[in-house]
Amino acid sequence: MNIKGKLIEKFDTQDVSENFRKREFVVEYAENPQYPEQLKFELIQSNCEQLDQVEIGDDINVTFNLKGRKWTDPQGNVKYFNSLQAWRLEKASQEAAEPSNPEWMNESFSEDDDLPF
Repeated sequence: MNIKGKLIEKFDTQDVSENFRKREFVVEYAENPQYPEQLKFELIQSNCEQLDQVEIGDDINVTFNLKGRKWTDPQGNVKYFNSLQAWRLEKASQEAAEPSNPEWMNESFSEDDDLPF
């Protein structure tokens, strides 16, 4: 999944355990500009450093996965948790240009052409 928004807050990296770390940040997402949403994302492990490349107020593209998990507390109550786990951040001004069509995409093919697979 991917959204574009404005970085409004970023937090320090947290060492959750000896082998796991995460870093959270908040993006203002304005699908409807009249009612912007503040969405909290997390980066994990080596992805935490990506947040150093952007500043508060930057328009950024966030590529992320929606994660969900089930947890049963000691009393036997079941709870569900969701998280937005980002794995790529880019400044909006650094968006990659649309790739041009390679020449082979303009060629016409017939049913008799052999496929390489």
